[in-house]
Order: sequence, then structure tokens, then C-alpha cells
Amino acid sequence: MKKYVAVFFLLFFFRSFLSAQSDMISPLSIGEIHTIYSSSLNEERTLNIYLPPGYDSSRAYPVIYLLDGSMNEDFLHISGLAQFFHLMYDMPETVIVGIANIDRKRDFTFHTELEELKKSYPTTGHSDRFISFVKNELQPYVQSRFKTNGTSFLIGQSLGGLLASEILLHHADLFTHYFIISPSLWWDNESMLKKAPELYREQSDSKRFVYISAGKNEPKIMQTEAKKLYDILSKSGKANTVAKFLLMEEDHATILHNSIYQGFKLIFKPLY
Repeated sequence: MKKYVAVFFLLFFFRSFLSAQSDMISPLSIGEIHTIYSSSLNEERTLNIYLPPGYDSSRAYPVIYLLDGSMNEDFLHISGLAQFFHLMYDMPETVIVGIANIDRKRDFTFHTELEELKKSYPTTGHSDRFISFVKNELQPYVQSRFKTNGTSFLIGQSLGGLLASEILLHHADLFTHYFIISPSLWWDNESMLKKAPELYREQSDSKRFVYISAGKNEPKIMQTEAKKLYDILSKSGKANTVAKFLLMEEDHATILHNSIYQGFKLIFKPLY
């Protein structure tokens, strides 16, 4: 009997050991979270940073700057698309900087005197401060901590697309690639869109790729305004601007992921 009891406890111990081995847990990490203080915005900002597998600090990487880059917004699935396009297309390994939001209505809109908008967006009108943060603080910070190769993307949707359009029209050389998705160019009665031909004419003729998309199931005004911006860029006479426009079978909620997928396909070639 004692022999059977001993065998039983031996088997029990062995199963417990295997169970403990199978339950070993370690962190799953795809990058880093940085917190920086912005004097332009007078607040701390969180950056979610995706680093490609095998990240090598001695190598130079392109950088994607992602508006709406919080963990519960667009950071994870855009990082997944970058990983997929490196695996299946000739997209190089890329660092992604997701800018976590605090108040996107404040940061992504320029000043308006329209009372209806000021009532609906009471904190509105401080995109100038946010652009100063991007230009004078964020980009220098990223470049000081990661070796970059000069290729930089800006991705923005909706109000983020409005901000990306503002940067393109006023500070185009901040980025080499603009992905402008369903931009809210209706803002302030289309005042920026109306000035766009003159504003873009004043920008340098640097090598630049601009991809604009909208959804067929979005409000008609978003489709027509996005197309107007594309027409302005394509007719700008700037030899080094490559502009692309895509009207998609999407609505405002579903467009971003598929739009970025299709946009990457315009730039990168399949490996297989």
C-alpha cells in the first residue's frame, strides 16, 4: 500500500511540476512608452513607440508619426500593418511613434470665429501649439533617441486629417509622406481648403508623397473636400509632389485600417 501511495505522490509532484512549467509567464513587449514634457503645450505627453523585432540602435530607420496614437486608438493596428508589410512587402523595418491624445479637439483644430463651432468645441483652436510641439520638441526628441534615415510619415484621420492637411499646407517639409484620411476640411467653413492653392504654392518643391482617401459611405462633404485637396496638389505644378487619391467602400468608423493598408500598397512591392 505504501508503495502505491509513494507512486501517487510522485506522479502528483511530476504533474504539478509540468503544470508550473507550462504556466511560465513573461511580458509581451513591442516597444516602449515615453513621457516627455512639452513647453509648447505646457503639459506632459505620452508617446507609444513601436520598435521592430531585432531593433538595432546602430541602424537608421524610417519613422511613422501617428496622430490618435493612444493604446486604445490606432497605435496597435497600425503597428501590426507595418509589421505585416515588412514581412510580405518590401517595406523597411520602421519605428512608429504614436502620440497619445489628451484633447484632440484642442490640438487638431485651428482658430475659428464661428460661434457654432466654438460652442460645440469649447477648447478648440490651438493646432499652432501642437504643430510647434511636433516641430520643435517631438521630432528632435525622436531623432535624439533613435537613429532615423530622413523618411518620415504623418498619419491622421478626421480631425487628425485636418491637422495633417494644415501641416502639409504650412510646414510641408516636416514630413516626406502624408497619409491624410477623411480629413475634416469642413472646419471653419472650408477656410483652409479655400486658401490651399496659395498655401501649397508657397511650400518648397521637395520630394513628397501625399495620399488622401475618403469613404463612399461617409458624408458627401468629406468625399468632395478630400477630392478637392487632391486636385489642388495634383495641379500644383510641383514636379516632386506625388499625390494619390482613393475613394473607398468604407464609412468613417471603418476607413482608417483599410485605407492605410491600401496606401502602403501604393508604395511598397510584394516580396512573393
